[in-house]
Amino acid sequence: MQGFPHRYQTTASATASSHVAISSAGLPTLNSTPPPEFGGPEGNWSPETLLVASVADCFILTFKAIAGASKLDWQELTCDANGTLDRVGGVMKFTRMDLAVTLTVPAGTDQAKADKLLHKAEQVCLVTNSLSAECHLETSISEA
Repeated sequence: MQGFPHRYQTTASATASSHVAISSAGLPTLNSTPPPEFGGPEGNWSPETLLVASVADCFILTFKAIAGASKLDWQELTCDANGTLDRVGGVMKFTRMDLAVTLTVPAGTDQAKADKLLHKAEQVCLVTNSLSAECHLETSISEA
């Protein structure tokens, strides 16, 4: 790992009549529009969906690192993330992130240890730690 601080460069550009093109060196370009809740078209990523997806993505990547360091064998992890956008004090902001995770582990795995590591991933996830929204985690662990 590189030393801190890390810096991440992205560019967003648009014309008056186009989608917003989001790019970063070496990555595919994503198109973004306002979400349908703000009058945008269906079927496109928006800043809101990208933010909530970042929470789910970061949770899984954090768990992968923690599980590897803790020598926990696992097979699959799914994270359904739901973000609540609300108006607070006249300002729109995300107030809550609800994560419902389902972890599949090999038969005989210590499920208490697996659950503990899922909660640790929630506590140290850099994306949720960077947000003011409350984060709530619901876990489900099953054996394959």
